[in-house]
Parts: sequence; structure tokens; C-alpha cells
Amino acid sequence: MAIEGMMITLVFLGTFYFKIPSLFGYTHLGDSMIILSVCLLGTKKGAFAGALGAGLADLLGGYTAWVIPTMTIKAIWVLVMGAISFKLLKECKYNLWIGAFIGAIFHITLYTLIKFPMFGVAYAISSLPLLTLQTLSGIIIGNCIYSLIKNKLNYILK
Repeated sequence: MAIEGMMITLVFLGTFYFKIPSLFGYTHLGDSMIILSVCLLGTKKGAFAGALGAGLADLLGGYTAWVIPTMTIKAIWVLVMGAISFKLLKECKYNLWIGAFIGAIFHITLYTLIKFPMFGVAYAISSLPLLTLQTLSGIIIGNCIYSLIKNKLNYILK
């Protein structure tokens, strides 16, 4: 439970404090902590930590229209990643990477679709490159952090 609370906090901090504002939202580093959450906690707890941390960042940051979409989309991303990483490809060496990239397709698609009614097609399409960069950066940073700490964590937890 302590690690889950820590991951909610890290997702929140990565989203709330390490952000670059844009016209209708912001780009942030919270996605890397969401990926790390899945790697450390598994699918269900990772989805909870990612959704709650990101949702709280939107709520406290004044982006209230994004709270429910963010929590839903982040949870779906993690659930897809977890299903692929821990069920379909659990024996594959790159299961976390593959799961995260396939989940990212859902993440990017769902955020783009929710932007259509909120801001219009032009904005939704024009925001795709930045959203894609944020998502891919989160996957790379999160998986790299996990790769660096997993051996030390296994030693500590044994």
C-alpha cells in the first residue's frame, strides 16, 4: 500500500509540476510515472495509481473538464498495457515495452477523440504530434527508470 501511495504521488508530481502549458492543456512527465507504476504494481494497482494521480493533477491544476477523461484514458492505457505485458506476452523479454506501445495507441486515440467535441477537429488533429511525443517519452523514461531500479528492488524486497 505504501508503494501504491508513493506512485500516486509520483504520477501527480510528474503531471502537476513538470509540465509545459499549451493552448488547451499541457504536456507533462506524469506518463513516465504511470508506466513505472504498472511495472512496479501490476495492472490493477498501476491503473489506480495512474488514474488517480493524473486526475488529481488535472483537478488541482484547474483543468476540471479533463479529470474524468484523464482518469478513464490513463486507466484504459494501463489495462491494455497490463493485459499484453502480464498475460499475453509474459514470457517475452520486451513485454513491458510492447504492452506500453500498444496501450499508447489507445491512449493517443482516446485523447484525440475526446478533443473533437471539446475543441474541434482542427485542434484535435494539430495536437497529435505533441500528444504522441509526450506518450512515447513517458514510455521510454518510465521503462528506463524501471530497468535501472528493478534489480535493486528485487534485492530489497527479498
